[in-house]
Amino acid sequence: MATATLHIDLNALVANWQALNALSGPGVETGACVKADGYGLGAGRVARALQRAGVKRFFVAVAEEGAALRQEIGPEPVICVFSGHMAGDADTLHDLGLTPMLNSIEQMTRHFESLPGHRFGVQLDTGMNRLGLEPVEWDAARAIVMAQKPAMVMSHLACADEPDHPMNAAQLSAFRDMTDDLGVPRSLAATGGILLGPEYHFDITRPGIGLYGGAPYGEGAQVVRLSIPLIQTRDVAAGETVGYGGSWTADEPSVIATLSASYADGLIRAMGDAAVLFADDTPCPIAGRVSMDLLTVDITHLTRIPGHLDILCPLQTVDDLAAAAGTIGYEILTSLGVRYQRRYSGQG
Repeated sequence: MATATLHIDLNALVANWQALNALSGPGVETGACVKADGYGLGAGRVARALQRAGVKRFFVAVAEEGAALRQEIGPEPVICVFSGHMAGDADTLHDLGLTPMLNSIEQMTRHFESLPGHRFGVQLDTGMNRLGLEPVEWDAARAIVMAQKPAMVMSHLACADEPDHPMNAAQLSAFRDMTDDLGVPRSLAATGGILLGPEYHFDITRPGIGLYGGAPYGEGAQVVRLSIPLIQTRDVAAGETVGYGGSWTADEPSVIATLSASYADGLIRAMGDAAVLFADDTPCPIAGRVSMDLLTVDITHLTRIPGHLDILCPLQTVDDLAAAAGTIGYEILTSLGVRYQRRYSGQG
């Protein structure tokens, strides 16, 4: 088999949710973000494992994701849609019982006119300037919105992964100013917000990246391991080059392994020679440019030719690989390619 295998530990995923649920504290509902196909790991399998662990509320980016998720987890859980009620969403929202987080006066008008009485939430902009009603818009709309009985009101923190950033306290204050007298469930904290402490938790938390083993939740269990098969090995003489542009030159006689995965599979070109792969516990450096379908790796120092090398494993997490590529763990996870065989272990 020439495709790489993405091993997904659902027990580790559930353990991360349980830990973040405990951090959220008593009386707080802990949901789960499963947008972007469960951060690249398969939203259906991820959500079913979390559902068995006790999750009753899931968050997705768009209605189409919510529709696919509803088929996987049945009618009972709440599925909240961050993008709100877009044009053309009415039938999907209605038929599948999805809860849009309304982001604008336009969306509110669309929702109240096309789906009167249908469950909805509201997203407020407390300073991120991305989604939600700004304070002046909320002041104008709140009486009408509250008469329609929103299921929840939420906002999103811009700098929660930096605990000392002053914007966290500023957004918390703005959120309280906009919502303290509403008497409806509130949500402000994703993973980073949970770690900021109880004052950020309110009624509902919605962890995302922390469930999947990514920063800023440094205590989380590792959920993924990515094993890439070797297609071919070759002996390269000192002075010979490897790969496009001849960018890597052998200093001594070397053994180069060609592996079946690369930037078309989410192993982005920018990681270059800063990333390594592992044969068990032994690191093996990339030799030459990352190409579309193949990686070339220096395995001269190994005592045997392995059948595969790992690029995600306990010795190189998604955040380690992201650092090598100058990006963040979110991008690594959500870019993991469709060609991988996804192999699940645990409760899924």
